Amino acid sequence: MRVRKRKGSEEYIAENAQYVVTNPDEWKGKWHERFGNNQPIHIEVGSGKGRFITEMAKANPKINYIGIDIQLSVLSYALDRVIEANVPNLQLLRVDGSDLTNYFADHEVDLMYLNFSDPWPKTRHEKRRLTYQSFLATFEQILVPNGEIHFKTDNQGLFEYSLGSFSQYGMTIKQVWLDLHTSNYEENVMTEYEEKFSNKGQRIYRVEAKFNV
Repeated sequence: MRVRKRKGSEEYIAENAQYVVTNPDEWKGKWHERFGNNQPIHIEVGSGKGRFITEMAKANPKINYIGIDIQLSVLSYALDRVIEANVPNLQLLRVDGSDLTNYFADHEVDLMYLNFSDPWPKTRHEKRRLTYQSFLATFEQILVPNGEIHFKTDNQGLFEYSLGSFSQYGMTIKQVWLDLHTSNYEENVMTEYEEKFSNKGQRIYRVEAKFNV
């Protein structure tokens, strides 16, 4: 997702260090201290403007949430939502999804969300997809044993690729939704892009996959 540069984003984020962690490497292995409790930690890689992760934090106060995005302007919009929600169990990080082992200790994260990731449709860009094998290895390292990835997309090609990638990595596919919004799944929290695509009549795909010890 590319968003027009937002003037003053860097200063805005720096002024709200209680919500946006500017020194995440220093909290590696100590995220429970940052939150001040021992609740499970769920992270969203590619949190965009923050609708999903904020709503999840509001609905589940006994879970700690971390929204991750590399784009400064995007993260500033997510910060708007976090400030408005005023929930103590949510933090934001501006880091790259491929570098997560620099910021999280082994088995420190309980669950990971990948929502509407960039599909990188060209074959030569396969290694950039967040469900590529090297990313899965990084995610497995920071997730608890038997940790899960919950993945949503509107892109059928990426969805099919991801199912194959999960299986080839040796993960267990727990559940698959080929048309999420016409299913009986009642726990769905939409992202901004999900609402946009759904309103256009596009099908939303979802899968829950588990790493195996």
